[in-house]
Amino acid sequence: MSVEPPRSDADLLRASAQGDAAAYGQLYRRHAAAARALARQLVRGTEAEDVVAEAFTKILDLVGRGGGPEWGFRTYLLTVVRRTVHDRSRVESRGLAAGEFEDYDPGLPFVDPALVGLEKSLIARAYLSLPERWRAVLWHVEVERCRPAAVAPLLGLSANGVAALAYRAREGLRQAYLQAHLGSQPRRECRPVLGRMGAYVRGGLARRDSRLIDEHVGRCEECNGVLLELADVNRGLRVMVGPLIVGPVFGGYAAALVKGTGGAAGLLRVLAVLRRATRRRRATLGGGLAVAAAMTTAILLISADQPAGRLVAASPDLPPPTTPAPPPPSPPQPGARPAPVSSPLWPGARPAPMPSPLWPGAGPVLVPSPLWTGPRPPLAPSPATAAALAGTSPGQARLRAAIDPLGALVRAQPGIVGVRLRNDGDAPSGELAALVDLPKGVTLIPTARLHQAAALHGPAGTADGWACRPSGGGARCERAPLPAGQGTAVFLRVRVDEKAPEGAGPALRVEAGGLRVRAQAEDGVRASGAPARFATEGKVTVRAVGNALLTCPEERVGCAEARSRQGDQRDNDLWPMAPLDRDDDPATRSSSAARLVLPKGGRVVWAGLYWSASGDRAGPIRVRPPGRRSYVTVHPSNAAVRELPNGPAYQAFADVSMLAAEARRSGLWWAADAPAVEGTAGYAGWSLVLVVTDPREPYSQAVVLDSATVVGGQRRRVRLPIGGLTPAAAPARAELVTWEGDAGLTGDRVSLGSGALTPAGGDRDRTNVFDGSSTGAAEMTFGVDVDTVGAELGADPGLTIATDKDVVLFGAVALSVRARS
Repeated sequence: MSVEPPRSDADLLRASAQGDAAAYGQLYRRHAAAARALARQLVRGTEAEDVVAEAFTKILDLVGRGGGPEWGFRTYLLTVVRRTVHDRSRVESRGLAAGEFEDYDPGLPFVDPALVGLEKSLIARAYLSLPERWRAVLWHVEVERCRPAAVAPLLGLSANGVAALAYRAREGLRQAYLQAHLGSQPRRECRPVLGRMGAYVRGGLARRDSRLIDEHVGRCEECNGVLLELADVNRGLRVMVGPLIVGPVFGGYAAALVKGTGGAAGLLRVLAVLRRATRRRRATLGGGLAVAAAMTTAILLISADQPAGRLVAASPDLPPPTTPAPPPPSPPQPGARPAPVSSPLWPGARPAPMPSPLWPGAGPVLVPSPLWTGPRPPLAPSPATAAALAGTSPGQARLRAAIDPLGALVRAQPGIVGVRLRNDGDAPSGELAALVDLPKGVTLIPTARLHQAAALHGPAGTADGWACRPSGGGARCERAPLPAGQGTAVFLRVRVDEKAPEGAGPALRVEAGGLRVRAQAEDGVRASGAPARFATEGKVTVRAVGNALLTCPEERVGCAEARSRQGDQRDNDLWPMAPLDRDDDPATRSSSAARLVLPKGGRVVWAGLYWSASGDRAGPIRVRPPGRRSYVTVHPSNAAVRELPNGPAYQAFADVSMLAAEARRSGLWWAADAPAVEGTAGYAGWSLVLVVTDPREPYSQAVVLDSATVVGGQRRRVRLPIGGLTPAAAPARAELVTWEGDAGLTGDRVSLGSGALTPAGGDRDRTNVFDGSSTGAAEMTFGVDVDTVGAELGADPGLTIATDKDVVLFGAVALSVRARS
């Protein structure tokens, strides 16, 4: 006796398009649990069931009109769920009746504001270019991590057939990724390497060819990033394509997927959605929805074990069918047959709740953090952050915890450890007590040594209601109960001993009433890296400006041309550098200004002043903010001296947050008289780095890392890890401060894990980033670079600086990144 194999999703969709109610009922039973798992991340209570019912109804309407998906029913359904939630929220917020709302149109892409730019990433573009069947198998096997045997019925294959298809799809994804990268115009010497990278990853190259690629990747950061992506496309799918389809709640969706159930109760809600529709809405939807209603009614009357007949009549309580215009067709995809209508919706969702007020507050052992008083975007566990959950019953709190160093914990340097908590449950937590165990050799910075870095806002000793004190080998932080759906964060300033051993990272234990939750950081003490100077969360972004204090002598031929960034004498090595004095104060010997423009409605959260010059003696600098008539002398709180080819150079730092907060929001900042050695190849300059609020930004994380690191010569490439940022593969803005770069020496490149970046100013050459240009200054800034770059953080974020010919002193980076999960 033979057993008929289960029909694939594609077969069921074709049957549903012809009115087979049982076929669509089987699709419902296969995928309702996934839709419900996502809906419950976006809305609460019974509304989730309504959303699922409405999403299935919309797709049934489209299928009945010849539209909808061909193979990838799951991803199409999840996108429709997100769009349905978004539409409902707009109706509620604007007070629109259902009939006043625009027709549902799957041909109109909708991008979640928290995910803007994600669909433009190379791995996402490569995934979306694949045939729909390949996308479907990759989604089920790699993103949702289903076993091939569980995926087999959906694709109409055996388990071995699914494994083989997944292998071909992964290879196709790698090739599509390489084609997308080649389309971004890589350097000429990279093209032959990229063309063979796919075979290299598979181990299909001869030993000699593999060795050539090894040598090239060892010196080329851009190709090294491509190799890392190709070697782990599965991880790229999860961190990029997962949020692309499901949205910021992908982590919660994946965790909830295995708990979903289906049944006739859900199908009853499909019919209920139709019945609640207003007559005006019914008239707009026309016959497609009428057929959907009839099919839904029939599905409810058919047992899962009984065949269904064809459906030809519409529901009697709906208006007569009309002939709606078909949705616009989607462009054909390689290897796939043309679909009759548009392809599945890509990113669209109800944005995660975004609170508006910022928490003012920081304390003696805390880095100041403008934290939200309202709900926060959910925390997502990452490979670099151990997350824990506790409390799963309805009506209880459910806590999620994460702990990570920000940037890196570097020997003999201060640093920051970030603690984040979120209550994903349905009830408030108990009183929170967070016990932080720090690695050996890492201690809290005593209150008296925080100086200006203690806080800008709020009472001392608290941040978002937290109170922390030293305890044993770490800290004990306490806070009032955390309401349901809200999150909180606190950042601890620490100092790392010069002999601290490398090893395990900080650990966290949280107690809240009867709940217990633990988390462990993956990264501990490092021998090198960039420690965090400041960190915070909220509607924040970063800014930086700067200028030089030495320039070419005005009387020399060619100087005026070089100052205007013209000619071939734009390096300080070609001039006897002399003081630049542009202010109206006769008491200054050298002075320059930079124009700072802050976001509209924004305010300063933190500000740091960096200055650097030739010589081994760091001393005070004079600063004049906008609105002040006289200079203020600023003394360095930290200074480092490094050896460069032309002699020693220093970098100094001072926290000027109070000074910046008292100044006008935008205008000219002046700096003067930093100690410097003049003459041939000398340089001197300054930069103001800020973290500011921006009401237009989504909820974001911001961190400032500094490290006086020499790049070039024997160390042609330096990678500084950026730990503690919960989102991966997220759009980011970075402000870079670098000293002693020469415009005439090319080969300077910067990457944040997604290939070489192009600076927003200067010559805008991604192969010569350090070209003597600074944000806020129009002229040539000899030996001083303050650059803005935009990037997407990879799964393992890190700042890589490489130079083939030049030798530079990297100073600091301020980074803001959208917290999408």
